[in-house]
Amino acid sequence: MTFDQQTMMQIILAMGGLGLFLYGMKLLGDGLELAAGSKLRVILEKLTSNRFLGALVGIVVTAIIQSSTAVSVMVVGFVNANLMTLSQGIGVIMGASIGTTVTSLILSINIAQYMPILIFIGAFMVVLSKKNNTKYFGQIIAGFGILFYGMTTMSDNLKPLAQSDFFQSIIVSVGNPAIGIIFGMIFAAVVQSSSATVGVLQALGAAGALALPNAVYMIYGIHIGACVTSVISSIGASKAARRTSVSYVIFSLFGVVMFTLITLFTPFVSWVQSAAGEHVALQISLVHIIFSIVSTLVLLPCSDIITKIACIIIPGEEETDKEACRLKYVDERILKTPPIAVNQITKEIERMGNLSKRNFELSMQSLLNKDEKLIETVEENEEVIDYLNQSITTYLVKINGLSLEDSDRVKIGSYYHVVSDMERIGDHAENICELAAMAINKNETFSPTAIKEINDLKKLVDTVMDKSMEMFGSRQYNQKMVDLISNTEQEIDDKTDLYKSNHIERLSKGSCNATVSTLFMELLTNLERIADHSTNIAFSLYPNQRAPHNESEAINPY
Repeated sequence: MTFDQQTMMQIILAMGGLGLFLYGMKLLGDGLELAAGSKLRVILEKLTSNRFLGALVGIVVTAIIQSSTAVSVMVVGFVNANLMTLSQGIGVIMGASIGTTVTSLILSINIAQYMPILIFIGAFMVVLSKKNNTKYFGQIIAGFGILFYGMTTMSDNLKPLAQSDFFQSIIVSVGNPAIGIIFGMIFAAVVQSSSATVGVLQALGAAGALALPNAVYMIYGIHIGACVTSVISSIGASKAARRTSVSYVIFSLFGVVMFTLITLFTPFVSWVQSAAGEHVALQISLVHIIFSIVSTLVLLPCSDIITKIACIIIPGEEETDKEACRLKYVDERILKTPPIAVNQITKEIERMGNLSKRNFELSMQSLLNKDEKLIETVEENEEVIDYLNQSITTYLVKINGLSLEDSDRVKIGSYYHVVSDMERIGDHAENICELAAMAINKNETFSPTAIKEINDLKKLVDTVMDKSMEMFGSRQYNQKMVDLISNTEQEIDDKTDLYKSNHIERLSKGSCNATVSTLFMELLTNLERIADHSTNIAFSLYPNQRAPHNESEAINPY
């Protein structure tokens, strides 16, 4: 083999090592995210307006999923969906920059010789296990082994190349502050992961191809390049979301300027080299950690100033949302984090349920009080319900195609039915409004006995709806609530039959006319059906607890 052929082979193997490293990084991050799904939801739901707690949340979440880029995109999505304020978002993003340093610290430890064993174990867990949760842990183990194996392959094949004049000239040039920062920024923007980019620098350091004085400015540039993905994701989002991504850029720029000056005018690099010894990979990791921690400690108290600067860059008031037909809690960006996507689509479904319940209340008021304005409100709300039905179902299909925990996949499967039942409740409320319009146009009035029976039945339907929505919202099986819902539904069925019989008797005695009779009988049917659909919602996650016996369960939810 000639020298040129050997060099080419080393380049190819180094590229293969880089590919394995990046793939292992993604595999590890995705596995961690999926395995920690429920915990991730709890952590984010505990978030408060306290910026320091927000930073702590950012550290923990990023340490779990090992990607500050993914967290920043997630935060932009949360702000856009009004689940997080701009101030909260800034705190989380600052904390994320610290959480992402965990990877670099792990990569600085020399345990590559054990990685083939981890790859073997992880691969067998993924291939042989039938449980998703076991597969996710296997993915974590295999990803961890693959990224180390790739890093070792890359480092081993870079050692001979590091001696070439061409490679040395590149290394010398990145030692220039401006060139190093730009190079690191472009590299991180292309790779879209600060952890992976720093890992590549560590591999170069381990190969003896890169010394800390030449790498330090690239490390700084990497922090700016990591912002690119969140900036791109904020395009077309709300002003608050765009300001969040801009705040991330401002935070990174301030940190880079601060540490560039520190590096130029203090023996910072020499101090790090002394602290880490001759282990270049550890030196690079240490700079990455110090940069993230110090920048956050210095700039977190100044987050209000960063917010003001972001508002100057993106001026104007937030647009008021006049159009009700929109999803409030779900955002395309959130789909990048499946456990969070499941949580948010649940909130969107709860919103749809509350709107259906509200329409039922308004429709009954319009009928009993002969209020035409309420009919218009119900019609407007029904448009939103129909929109939510279609949009939520579309998102359920998307989420169902993601990698999910077993429990989350069961939820998504049941949600198709829940959305269908909520939409049918809205339809029945609209039917009641049509009855109200008929009563108003023909100036018909129910008898005092009929009104008493209607109010009695409505009270029972309200109980079923309230408890069903409560049980769905809790996502927990409650036997007392189950008994109450089941018994009340049965009481509604019995009283519906009784009141229909009573009404037929009144009709035969001539105490009411045919028009009122039609209105009353149709109303009772709609009330009974609403109770049935509400009960379906309560038992959505526990279908075996209730035998199907009504029309709604014959509806195709797809």
